[in-house]
Amino acid sequence: MAIWADKNTRVIVQGITGREGTFHAIQCRDYGTKVVGGVTPGKGGTTHEGFAVFNTVADARGKEDATCSLIFVPPPFAADAIMEAASAGIELIVCITEGIPVNDMMKAHDFLKAHARGSRLIGPNCPGIITP
Repeated sequence: MAIWADKNTRVIVQGITGREGTFHAIQCRDYGTKVVGGVTPGKGGTTHEGFAVFNTVADARGKEDATCSLIFVPPPFAADAIMEAASAGIELIVCITEGIPVNDMMKAHDFLKAHARGSRLIGPNCPGIITP
């Protein structure tokens, strides 16, 4: 079995200021995950529930050396969030969002195959991952 996340994994949460993103970021932090910040466009430079908030994944990766992104954004924006994470060099992308339009995911899939060989996508519509 492959271990994709461990105690050294540095996680950001895309959609951290939303209800689901906030809830799960706090749960992950309480479990011991290194949640180093989150992304919500237009709210960069603020903090939310003790987490630094950035405008872009590239900003968060650059400042916090994030290696994993958890995606909690509405379905119409999820494929773009996946591609943004991959473009920023995030190695592990975990997309929790369900109900993403099939065409959007086809575009994200093609993008990952063509431009983001160093990124691994888990999801969408998945419960996440855990390494006890």
